[in-house]
Amino acid sequence: MHTRQEKLEAFGRLLDIMDALREKCPWNAAQTFDTIRPMTEEEVYELSDAILCGDRAATAKEIGDLLYHMVFYARMGQEEGSFDIADSLNKVCDKMVFRHPHVFGPDAGKPTSAKEIADTWELVKAKEKDGNKRVMDGIPRAMPAMLKALSMQEKARGCGFDWEKREDVWEKVNEECTEVADAMKDASRAHLEEEFGDLLFAVINAARLYGVDPEAALGGSAEKFRRRFNYVEQKTLESGRTLAQMSLSDMDAYWDQAKSIGL
Repeated sequence: MHTRQEKLEAFGRLLDIMDALREKCPWNAAQTFDTIRPMTEEEVYELSDAILCGDRAATAKEIGDLLYHMVFYARMGQEEGSFDIADSLNKVCDKMVFRHPHVFGPDAGKPTSAKEIADTWELVKAKEKDGNKRVMDGIPRAMPAMLKALSMQEKARGCGFDWEKREDVWEKVNEECTEVADAMKDASRAHLEEEFGDLLFAVINAARLYGVDPEAALGGSAEKFRRRFNYVEQKTLESGRTLAQMSLSDMDAYWDQAKSIGL
């Protein structure tokens, strides 16, 4: 592992490289906050994928790519005179110090469990908001729906608004299932969409309460479906047919084969 000085030197090197690219590379000089943003979103997903795969070398690389983007934004902010990288670093440092009084404040050294910190996290954060801010305001509307739902539930939990016993959530899930079934009798597409949304929200909440990452769980199920469907397609082609020529019962038979061999 590198020393603290080596880490500082590496970060300084990145700043120097960014300065050179903005000043001497036409492509880099032409970029704006708006043109870089979609690339940043892609980098976030690539980092997430590397973490899910347990690939530490790839994770290190993707962290570097994401840091490059952060420095890029800060350099553009510096050029327009609005902020620079020191402003960004100081803001996050100030925020972390404020939000961790058990480490940096008057409560430093006082025994505190991870659960106690998590349970009061949003209440601590609320103290730094102005009167016009609300707990949910920090969740971007453009965030993918599953992640948005999970973030909202976590923020509510941090304010003490959560199920007292996780088992109680199943009553809510069953209630939403019933409401979806009732909505199917209604001619309103908007009503059905609303009830399906409520059901999905409740299932995500249940996963959270049981310590399951719903994104990872759904991703795993989707990949399992891919493997099994690929098997169905492969066996279909080997039989000299196409999927369009297969009956549902034929495809189900191959599907069960895929399950039986652990796909």
